Amino acid sequence: MPPLVCTGNVRLTFLAGLLCAGACFAQEWEVGGFGGYGWYHNGTIYSPTEKIDAGIRNRFAVGFVVCENLYQHFSGEFRYVYQDGHPFISGPGFNTDIQGSSHTFTYDLLFEVSSKEHRFRPFFAAGAGGKYYVINGPEPNLQPVPAIASLLEQNEWKFVGDFGGGFKYRFHPHVLVRVDFRDYLTSFPHDQIAPAKGNTARGIFQMFTPMFGVSAWF
Repeated sequence: MPPLVCTGNVRLTFLAGLLCAGACFAQEWEVGGFGGYGWYHNGTIYSPTEKIDAGIRNRFAVGFVVCENLYQHFSGEFRYVYQDGHPFISGPGFNTDIQGSSHTFTYDLLFEVSSKEHRFRPFFAAGAGGKYYVINGPEPNLQPVPAIASLLEQNEWKFVGDFGGGFKYRFHPHVLVRVDFRDYLTSFPHDQIAPAKGNTARGIFQMFTPMFGVSAWF
């Protein structure tokens, strides 16, 4: 059997294949940070005689994202969001809060309208995870309406779902900017904003969160 000979054309083809594989393997990951603002659609606590508003203060939000771009139109990303919002109760003659914040961890699936080769890539997103409502300060010295509800120094985990969209724009081969909007939804955090016995808390807590970020793409 004659020996195998690696001709110039074969070598060039092999090299081109390696370069193409390297290019495809690269540009698969996105890591970045973002800032924005979280404002809430809150809940209500009902007693037999009256009702009061209960929820989380609207404050700034920051976080980071790690995204894997494996397919032309689908990506998966882990997101972390910190929001500096204080739990509160409010009604006629009082408006009381307790220092708090939240940490949201989600895994989102993105459907990207444009393929990877495009600079401008609008997308739709949906995901789920956990949200940790944290109390950072002491309870009020005097609870304003203990017969209706109280603010308690209790941390609380909640299941969170989210959906939204946005766009990415690649202005450099390895740098992109992105604008996101997410709606994060949890059930009412009863351990922190505790209705008095016999009263009812109603409402889905929604944190509407526009965000602007910068990411490295590699």
